[in-house]
Amino acid sequence: MVSSVDSMKDVILRLKRVAGQVEGLVRMIEREEECAQIITQFQAAKAALDNTFSLVLQRNLKECMSHDDSKSVEKILKLISKQ
Repeated sequence: MVSSVDSMKDVILRLKRVAGQVEGLVRMIEREEECAQIITQFQAAKAALDNTFSLVLQRNLKECMSHDDSKSVEKILKLISKQ
């Protein structure tokens, strides 16, 4: 099983990649690159962030469920429903 430290390192790496994608987007916009390329990069960054969010959510829910922590599960579900 993957340790929580390894799990957090994975999340941090993913978020750093997303940050790099966003920085690239800023440069593309500053250089006034083609709209289609910018939109494609936006979609890629959004997908990467969505995937990372899903991973964090899944891991947190599994952790709460394994400890039968219904209050934490309820908090998470409330946060999700605000979207």
